[in-house]
Amino acid sequence: MSDSCPFCSLPEERLVDANDLAVVIRDGFPVSKGHSLVIPRRHVGSWFDVTPEEQHALLVLLGRARRQLDGEFSPDGYNIGINDGPAAGQTVRHLHIHLIPRYAGDTEDPRGGVRWVFPHKAAYWKER
Repeated sequence: MSDSCPFCSLPEERLVDANDLAVVIRDGFPVSKGHSLVIPRRHVGSWFDVTPEEQHALLVLLGRARRQLDGEFSPDGYNIGINDGPAAGQTVRHLHIHLIPRYAGDTEDPRGGVRWVFPHKAAYWKER
């Protein structure tokens, strides 16, 4: 546990779902309606440092969160992402999986999805 980590001391009212090893919350700065985070209870920075049991618990909650969002918002798709390390854009050094509902028309051309972290490489289907 880290005193300065915002995910280590989440108030119960923020929890959307939970199991013994992980929790689900709605993102405090959502990029879409329903944007959620799946977070291990243990303070750990990287997907590659969680135990197999924690990985399983995270994936179980990821699936449950998707089903809940399907029922509440009926999105047309999802982006699932982990920013693992500062070079990958991780700003909170406590592992969290983004579950981002996507809606038809929410962007002009959604092709490429997560590839847009490198905009000059994202549209691989276009002539360069």
